[in-house]
Amino acid sequence: MTTIVQGIESIWRDGPPLIGMIHLLPLPGAPAWGGSMDAVIDRATADADMLTEAGFNAVMVENYSDVPFLRGSVPAETVAAMTAAVVAVRGTTSLPVGVNVLRNDPLAAVGIAAASGALFVRVNVHTGSMWTDQGLVEGDASLTLRLRARLGARVAILADVHVKHATPPSGAEIGATAADTWYRGLADALIVSGVGTGAPTRSGDLEAVRAAVPEAPVLVGSGVTPQNASRVLGGASGAIVGSAVMAGGVAGSGVELSRARALVEAVGSSWKSGATR
Repeated sequence: MTTIVQGIESIWRDGPPLIGMIHLLPLPGAPAWGGSMDAVIDRATADADMLTEAGFNAVMVENYSDVPFLRGSVPAETVAAMTAAVVAVRGTTSLPVGVNVLRNDPLAAVGIAAASGALFVRVNVHTGSMWTDQGLVEGDASLTLRLRARLGARVAILADVHVKHATPPSGAEIGATAADTWYRGLADALIVSGVGTGAPTRSGDLEAVRAAVPEAPVLVGSGVTPQNASRVLGGASGAIVGSAVMAGGVAGSGVELSRARALVEAVGSSWKSGATR
């Protein structure tokens, strides 16, 4: 299989991706918007600095605090604010930077990445559909990949399989969904998460995805902590971590350096022991 990106190995050449989340403060237009983009940028760049110092090898910028989320396309002010934040983060760290536009706007994410120089995006629903608190969210891989090609953007697509905070349609099996997302949706990596933010990823789900698509990089998308890293990361190709590195272990509260360091140390020990694929 050949894509514009040639796989995530083009981004992470020195080991498995360990991606730290930057949960932005509420952005313009969101119900909880605080009125200051300076505050948004200051928090984002501080988080990026701490994740870099702690030893993460990538960061991802997300409009985590824009609840309640829109089901599909986000408005222009969200795109503008996220672009400003991603540019600022790229200016403060040499690590690869990614973008996730919640709840599911991969076109905005690819556009932001193309404009800012980000190297990867997360897509919550890339193929098929999921029942969420926003209603039915449907993926459209064809539009996302065509936009990427049209822009000439070397942006990797990290796609969720049965994304968290959602329920798959009746009869949908996670292995079959993973195969569709990889072979037909042409994702560059797959993400498997728990039922919600911070919830441990179920080992059975990870095993089912790996069995269905053995050649795909599979990232654990939630629930990794220093205490469970050796168990949760067994067989994974990488991880995305948010809650465990934030103040009080609370998503959206900003990165705490001591927590980020502890997580990197635990994950590094797990991977050195040969747990990753």
